[in-house]
Amino acid sequence: MRTFLFSHCTTKKPSATTSSEHITRRRHASISFQRRNFAKGASAMGVQTVEVSSANRPGAGSLMSPAPPATGVATGTNDVEKGTTGQKSGDQWGKNMQRWRNDNIDIGKDPGGPGICAFILTLFSFLLILATFPLSLCFSVKVVQEYERAVIFRLGRLLKGGARGPGIFFIVPCIDTYRKIDLRTVSFDVPPQEILSRDSVTVAVDAVVYYRVHNPTIAVSNVENFSHSTRLLAATTLRNVLGTKNLAEVLSERETISHTMQSSLDEATDPWGVKVERVEIKDVRLPVQLQRAMAAEAEAAREARAKVIAAEGEQKASHALREAAEIISESPGALQLRYLQTLNTISAEKNSTIIFPLPIDILKHFIKPDKKDKK
Repeated sequence: MRTFLFSHCTTKKPSATTSSEHITRRRHASISFQRRNFAKGASAMGVQTVEVSSANRPGAGSLMSPAPPATGVATGTNDVEKGTTGQKSGDQWGKNMQRWRNDNIDIGKDPGGPGICAFILTLFSFLLILATFPLSLCFSVKVVQEYERAVIFRLGRLLKGGARGPGIFFIVPCIDTYRKIDLRTVSFDVPPQEILSRDSVTVAVDAVVYYRVHNPTIAVSNVENFSHSTRLLAATTLRNVLGTKNLAEVLSERETISHTMQSSLDEATDPWGVKVERVEIKDVRLPVQLQRAMAAEAEAAREARAKVIAAEGEQKASHALREAAEIISESPGALQLRYLQTLNTISAEKNSTIIFPLPIDILKHFIKPDKKDKK
C-alpha cells in the first residue's frame, strides 16, 4: 500500500500551466503582503502614499509608493501617465521600502527579551530550591495581608499575571524581587502654602488629601515614589486653584475649591495607579494686619447697626409716650392714679429713698392751661 501511494504520487506531475499559475499566485500574494507591510511602515514614518500604475512599473502590480515632495506640480493622473514620473516613483518606492525593511528587520521579535543567561540562572535557581527543599521554603513562601499586594520582578522584568495577593505566593529567592503595596486609604496634610489671591491678598492655606492605590503594578512601574509625587502635586494644585480665587471666595466657597482640587488631582494621578478620594481645605490664615482691619470693619458695622436700632427704639417709645399722655389728659384722675402707682413701685424696693408726697392739685396752678382748656 505504501509503495502504491509513493508511486502514485511520484508519477503524477503537475502541468506547466498549473505550475505557472501557482507561481503567479504566490508572487501576487507576496506583493500584496509587501504592500500591506509597507503601508503600515509608511504610515508609522509619516510618509504619504499614492497608487502607482502597473503599466509604468512592470511586475510590481499596484504597490503603494510614497508621494514625492510638492514642487508646484500636481501628482495625479497626468503624472501617472508619463513614463518618467512613474519610473521616478518606482525608484523612490524601492528606496523607501528598503529603508523600512532595514528599520524593521527585527519586527515581531523582542530584542530585550530574556536570553540564554536568564534561562540558565532560572534553571540554576530552581535546582537550588529543589536541592535545599525543606529549607528553601522559608525563603520562597511569602505572605501578604488582605489590604496588601505584591508586585514581583524576575531578573528585573515585571512578572506576568499582575500583583500577587492576598495570601500566600511563591518567589525564586535568587532571581526574584518583590515590593509590597498598601491598598488602604492614606491621608496626609498639605503644608501651609503662602498664596497670593486674585485680589492681591496674601493668605496661608493648608489642606488634607485622602488617596489610595487602585493599581499596584502601575504604581510601582510608572512612578518612582507615588506617595511623594502625590504630595508634591497636591501642594502645587492647591496653589494653582487658590490663585484664581478672591479672598471672599476662598473664605466662603471651600466645598467648590475642594471638589476642583479633587478632580484635578484624580486626573493627574490616574497614570500612577493612584485614586484621590477626597480633598478638604483645613484652615485659611490671614495676616495679622488684615485680621485687625477686618475686625475694625466688622466692629464699626456692628456699632452702626446698634445706633440705628437704638434710634428706632427711641422713636417708637416717643410715639407710645405721646399716645399715653393723650389718654391721661382726657381723665383728671388718671394722673393721680399713675402718681400713686409710681410711689408704690418706689416703696417696694429696699432703699433709703425719702419721698415727700405732694398733692397734684397744688401743681395745677403752675401748669399752663392749653388752648383747648381756655376754650
